[in-house]
Amino acid sequence: MISFTLNGQPRDVDVADDTPLLWVLRDELKLAGTKFGCGIGQCGACTVLLDGVPVRSCSTPVTAAADGKVTTIEGLSSAGDHPVQRAWVEEQVPQCGYCQSGQIMSAVALLAANPRPTDADIDRAMSGNVCRCGAYSAIRRAIHRAADAEAQSGDAMAGTADAIAGEVDR
Repeated sequence: MISFTLNGQPRDVDVADDTPLLWVLRDELKLAGTKFGCGIGQCGACTVLLDGVPVRSCSTPVTAAADGKVTTIEGLSSAGDHPVQRAWVEEQVPQCGYCQSGQIMSAVALLAANPRPTDADIDRAMSGNVCRCGAYSAIRRAIHRAADAEAQSGDAMAGTADAIAGEVDR
């Protein structure tokens, strides 16, 4: 039995130790927001946060999450209104949308670590996430918009910190 906190809720799963976290999330826990892209950790579609750090869940064994905190796209906001999610919509980032949950999770981690990133910071942090539609400039604009929105709210990145800590209003 492997125990971890998922989106603020304790979870126990009875799976093989080498089961990829992605399949635990999708098949065992029925959370479909995290996508399978390549299966080798190269595209970023499966990105989730493990103790606040972006990881590729397709190549991360579930044992790596034992006693840790996992945040998926579903855990950012019960209403889908996390500042990064709002910025994604406002900047019309999604084209096909397949990579977006991984892109958003990487952006959330970036903004938690660096609330005012430069273009170079964004490019570096997002370089492991592939967008086959080429929406990179819109993604960069959305990250800047989310950073601006949280800075203007007077509670810079509180929504991001709460989501990573698993304290999402349910």
